[in-house]
Amino acid sequence: MLETIDNWTGAFASFVWGLPLLVLLVGGGLYLLMRSGFLPFRYLGHAIQVTRGKYDDPDAPGEITHFQALTTALSATIGMGNIAGVAVAITIGGPGAIFWLWVSGFIGMCTKFFTSTLAIMYRGRDSAGEVQGGPMYFITEGLGKQWKPLAVFFSLAGLIGALPVFNVNQLTQAIRDILLIPNGIETGFASDLTIGIILAIITSIVILGGLKRISKTAARLVPTMVVLYFVSVLIILAVHIDQVPKYLTMIFTDAFAANNYKGDPLLGGAVGGLILLGIRRGAFSNEAGIGTAPMAHGAARTAEPVREGLVAMLGPAIDTLIVCTLTALTILVTGVWETSDDNGVSLTASAFDGAMPGGEYVLLACIVVFSVSSLFSYSYYGSKCAAFLIGADKKHWYNYFYIASIILGATTSLSAMLNLIDGAFALMAIPTMTATLIMAPRVMREARKYFDGMSK
Repeated sequence: MLETIDNWTGAFASFVWGLPLLVLLVGGGLYLLMRSGFLPFRYLGHAIQVTRGKYDDPDAPGEITHFQALTTALSATIGMGNIAGVAVAITIGGPGAIFWLWVSGFIGMCTKFFTSTLAIMYRGRDSAGEVQGGPMYFITEGLGKQWKPLAVFFSLAGLIGALPVFNVNQLTQAIRDILLIPNGIETGFASDLTIGIILAIITSIVILGGLKRISKTAARLVPTMVVLYFVSVLIILAVHIDQVPKYLTMIFTDAFAANNYKGDPLLGGAVGGLILLGIRRGAFSNEAGIGTAPMAHGAARTAEPVREGLVAMLGPAIDTLIVCTLTALTILVTGVWETSDDNGVSLTASAFDGAMPGGEYVLLACIVVFSVSSLFSYSYYGSKCAAFLIGADKKHWYNYFYIASIILGATTSLSAMLNLIDGAFALMAIPTMTATLIMAPRVMREARKYFDGMSK
């Protein structure tokens, strides 16, 4: 049964993550980059000021502050994609996969600027009359009701893409490998089920409290754990400082040689397969172009769409260019990518364990917070999709389905859960990127008006 699930989800993910999607995500992102003339990147300082609250207006429409919107989005993206996803990328693709992860992150900054600006420009109202943002709303409000089938397609895919099964799977694996097995506690289905039930209870308490409780919890937890993770990795890199230049160089050289790539070729070549792997893992890490983050940023309390686009742009920079790079260098400089048979979060744990006393427990603390905060944020995304499809008064039913899926994630294989979410993300990207590319000129008009106003 489990093997059948693995095969089915693997075939599904491989089918949707083909060349057309690569062209849509990367080609579309490059188009947005060129179309904007790198304009958003010239205002990084301003983006930081907005995030810090300098321009907050308590009377503006929306539910949460710029900072809470960013941390809610980051609490979903900074998680297993940065720790386990990077390890998967290196296991299959070697150091070169990280270069293409960076490309995905850099392009993703511009993509998120456009999608999150649209999320404020074209906010809609749910069946309860509440102001909402996200791809399903900017599709129907920006392109017209005739495009609603595309919005429905996004929301249906979002119901699956928002499920926490990969995060839970890897958190369970981390608890098992770092905490239970070394302490002589027997592991198996019963222990996995117990972890799943505990996580389901914790998640229930928070997500049934709504977005404000989710955003406040994320705003407290995420920055603290990012700092702890950042400091821990810097200590490991300092211990292995002599290896850092070698692997930084190797990330660039191996990106075009694909000497360590073990996956399937694309267009007959290993380099093509490596590019797809890096972009795929990058999309899973920062979710640029997928459409999840605009749902959080669309709830920001602001009347200026461009400001929220600038805040959202910081997400891939923090998530992919900084956090993923730190994880990758840790795995590479400690040598575990060549000496260990572990995969996913266990590989990262091996790197921490061998590099600093108690390192695996520090990693476990970060993993628990990253994963649990991701559980909170993804429930919000899924319930927004459900509200769009069946009405705001019925969206709470999705939360029960969501909580039940935590048990599935805790007791199923890594590959099945990874492929399921990968495939759903790919389907979500199709309507998100299609609508964004069509409305890109409108975003640029809004951006020029905003930045011209700043200069006066």
